Amino acid sequence: MPAFELFGTSSCPYTQELREWLEWNRRDFAEYDVEADSEALARMQALTDGQRTVPVLVEGGKVVQIGWQGRGCIIKADHM
Repeated sequence: MPAFELFGTSSCPYTQELREWLEWNRRDFAEYDVEADSEALARMQALTDGQRTVPVLVEGGKVVQIGWQGRGCIIKADHM
């Protein structure tokens, strides 16, 4: 299992920026698109107490960051 998990969406530019940062820093991570994967969305919300902002970075089962550099994308209600 990778050390990091990235929860985000394909449409969120901040998810892309955080993904690029992880790749640049050679971090091993698994990525989940919460718009396409309802189980990933449910898991992300369980980890974040219902947060709807992506990206979410999880390390060792604990949330270490929500958003990227103070910015994030809100998941629309129709994806919930």
